Amino acid sequence: MTSTRYVERILELLAQRDSGKPICPSEVLPVEERKDKVKMEEVREAARGLERKGEIEITQKGRAVDPKSIKGPIRLRLKK
Repeated sequence: MTSTRYVERILELLAQRDSGKPICPSEVLPVEERKDKVKMEEVREAARGLERKGEIEITQKGRAVDPKSIKGPIRLRLKK
């Protein structure tokens, strides 16, 4: 998948969720690619781009966080 495809897939998955419900970035990738650290970083970068545009929030423990300071597991949700 390309970066553009990751962006499209993130938005597609979020549109399928109930309002305010997040997705895990790993859901963007096919099952066989979910342990690939390079691809996961590409998904996270696509998410950071969407966050910069104001389309989504990157969260940890249910709270929006600054993408520059994240460490550990994150979730993605549509901006409220």
